[in-house]
Amino acid sequence: MPSPLISAAELHQSLGGVTVLDVRYRMGGPGGRQEYEKGHVPGAVYVDLDTELAAPPGAGGRHPLPPADVFETAMRRAGVRGDRPVVVYDDWSGLAAGRAWWLLRYHGHPDVRVLDGAWPAWVEAGGAVHTGTTLPGRGDFTARPGQLPVVEADDVLGVPVLVDARAPERYRGDVEPIDPVAGHIPGAVNVPTTTNLRADGRFRSAEELRALYAAAGVAGDERVAVYCGSGVTAVHDIIALEVAGIPAALYPGSWSGWIADPDRPVSRTTSERP
Repeated sequence: MPSPLISAAELHQSLGGVTVLDVRYRMGGPGGRQEYEKGHVPGAVYVDLDTELAAPPGAGGRHPLPPADVFETAMRRAGVRGDRPVVVYDDWSGLAAGRAWWLLRYHGHPDVRVLDGAWPAWVEAGGAVHTGTTLPGRGDFTARPGQLPVVEADDVLGVPVLVDARAPERYRGDVEPIDPVAGHIPGAVNVPTTTNLRADGRFRSAEELRALYAAAGVAGDERVAVYCGSGVTAVHDIIALEVAGIPAALYPGSWSGWIADPDRPVSRTTSERP
């Protein structure tokens, strides 16, 4: 598989031959359309995470996967074609853009990459900035769900290596600023998304990421699944693991879906794995 990442320089060279999606979003904040209209990668189309990349909150968590037909309609509206590469970016270190990357891959698009370093990398590289709204041609993308692995709640406890991508204090259960219950799924190890990046906001090398995850007991010789608070930012760890050559499944409901059933166990201890 090609790298899930693309540099600002590579994107600059590819403009005109790729579909670019702007997925600016911040957890708990307003949508990113206003920031998009102030300036975006030339030709980029804004995609709203809450309405186009997620179903309404419910028993499946705060950001359940959207129905395939809803996602297909959103991608066609954004000009996505099945035979044309897609690049996604945000201004949140790839934490939101990763959701679009994963959904496109899950629904069968063969060539999707995330802008490494996000919007700041494009600006720092001197990339052109367009304002206003881009009106794309109609896409022809056909959603074929099931092309990436997922783990549902009934199977989570049986996953040999379960990774919690949230901040350490949320994993431990010291605090919980978003969901009504603190803690983590029993057996999970913690690899926060922030540790995937270098100081410049770009992903670490494959060698560095392999060492990072190996230190948490994620070596790739057992089945791996990842979760976060609502199934969005967990993809950041999945991307890092793909760079490291380790395939990983997503638990879409994640912590917010897990605690929707009060009978499910909750741990507030440190990692049970070395």
